[in-house]
Amino acid sequence: MKTAFITGINGMDGSHLADLLLTKGYKVYGMERRSSNVNDINTKHLKDKIIILNGDITDQNSLLRCLKESNPDEVYNLAAQSFVGESWNTPEQTSNVTGLGVLRMLEAIREFNPKIKFYQASSSEMFGRMIENPATENTPFYPRSPYGVSKLYGHWITKNYRESYDMFACSGILFNHESERRGIEFVTRKISNGVAKIKLGLADHITLGNLDAKRDWGYAPDYVKAMWLMLQQEEPDDFVISTGKTHSIREFLDIAFNHIGIQDWSSYIKQDPKYMRPAEVDVLRGDSSKAKSRLDWEGSTPFIDLVIKMVDNDIKILKKL
Repeated sequence: MKTAFITGINGMDGSHLADLLLTKGYKVYGMERRSSNVNDINTKHLKDKIIILNGDITDQNSLLRCLKESNPDEVYNLAAQSFVGESWNTPEQTSNVTGLGVLRMLEAIREFNPKIKFYQASSSEMFGRMIENPATENTPFYPRSPYGVSKLYGHWITKNYRESYDMFACSGILFNHESERRGIEFVTRKISNGVAKIKLGLADHITLGNLDAKRDWGYAPDYVKAMWLMLQQEEPDDFVISTGKTHSIREFLDIAFNHIGIQDWSSYIKQDPKYMRPAEVDVLRGDSSKAKSRLDWEGSTPFIDLVIKMVDNDIKILKKL
């Protein structure tokens, strides 16, 4: 039986990854910060199936202790300050968690057992103002937020440790991916939750920022499979994970509102400058040809299905309240 250790296990990706690894017979450990207000809504269904360890990505001693307690074959580093908009308000914290946290984990692995396979959650936000469209593993980076810059540090330090210490360390450059477990502060969940409230008569509008931003959106359960596949290869490498198709916020709104029988949603949407980024990323699109050929990976959930799944789930949740 293989053992995996997941940081950020209570997040969307972490919980979906735990689901996947359990189906493959893994013993799964997850790390969460000790807090009086732990948000474990995504992992409540896993309560008796996984082992939670207290640790903090900003505290290397706690990471080393977690490695000693779990003794993993694989480490998936998904811990981050992951809300791009918030990274301008907390740039130092974002850098400490999302950037230097990767270094701490790599150092802990190098000290405890450098044979552990390591996955780093890189991000399409590293491309920012895209030099090439679509972006591949060889496209130059141009991050446009403290979050993107922090992710870029994590990406390069992972590559550096792979080449310097012969560690099995991979980065998955994942483009936008969503699911019913996405945090409420993210625009996709803000839309699905808002549309559900409008459907049930609990709200009359949704407040958003830029409606013209275009993203390459996939479904999170498809994407965590790619993470796992990277660590099953003979040699470590980095991979772009994407659908290769872009959709705007307006298209997301079209599908979500059409699903509840509203064709013209303009009167239900308000825009607020506070939700605009200081440096906007207009479009992100990836080319995952390398993942398809080397990992035999390809996303299987259409964009329209993703949106409808999120809206239906939020309607279900709200009806229970």
